[in-house]
Amino acid sequence: MPPAPLASSSNKNSMSEETKKAAAPATPAGNASPAGNAGPGPGGDRRGPGGNNNRRGPGGPGGPRGPRRDNRNEGPASEYNDKVVHINRCSKVVKGGRRFNFAALIVAGDGKGRVGVGYGKAKEVPDAIRKGTDRAHRALVHVNLRNNTIPHEVIGRADGGVVMLRPASPGTGLIAGGGVRAVLEVVGLKDVLSKSMGSNNPQAIVKATLDGLAQLRTLEQIKSLRA
Repeated sequence: MPPAPLASSSNKNSMSEETKKAAAPATPAGNASPAGNAGPGPGGDRRGPGGNNNRRGPGGPGGPRGPRRDNRNEGPASEYNDKVVHINRCSKVVKGGRRFNFAALIVAGDGKGRVGVGYGKAKEVPDAIRKGTDRAHRALVHVNLRNNTIPHEVIGRADGGVVMLRPASPGTGLIAGGGVRAVLEVVGLKDVLSKSMGSNNPQAIVKATLDGLAQLRTLEQIKSLRA
C-alpha cells in the first residue's frame, strides 16, 4: 500500500492550539474581575488596593489610626512631691529558704511649706513605697519659711541624729545631702546651709531635720511671744 500523505503545517498549528485550550484550567466565575479593578489578594486579604472592606482606622480605607483607648495606667497627677530616702531589706530564714521584707522611708511635700514623713513595710518594694507615701501624705505639717530660705538658724535632734540648719543668701543652693536634702527639697527651700553632726541612720536624720524645721518662727510670731 502506498504511504499516507503528510499533514500540512497549517493543520498542525490548528491542532496544537486546540490542545492548549483543552489543557488550560477553567477559571471560576466567582474569581473573575473586570479589568482595571484588582480583586482581593491571596488568602482573602481585605486590605488590597481594590477591596472595599478596608477597616484600618475610623477614617475609612487608608485613614489614620485612631487614638488608643487603653489609659488604665494614667492616674491623676499628685499635688505632692514624693521622694524615696531609703529602702531597707530584711530577710528571715525559714525551712524552705529565705523570706524578704522591705521597708521604705518616704518624705512628701507640696513645695509651699508643708512636709511629712512616712514609713511603709511590705513584702514587695512597690507596696512598701505606696504605704509609706500614703502615711507621709496624712502626716503633713506646716513649716515657717522666708522666701527660699529659713528665718534663722536651728538645731534639730531626734534619737541619735543632730542636724544644724542655717539660712543662706540667694543663689547659694541647698548645701545638704541624703535625708536632709530630700526633706528640704520637698518643703520648697532652695538656699540653706546644713550640717549633720550625729548618727548616720536615715530615719534619725530625717526626724532631726523635721524637728529643726518645726522650731522655725517668723518675726511676727517672735514679737507676739515677747509682747
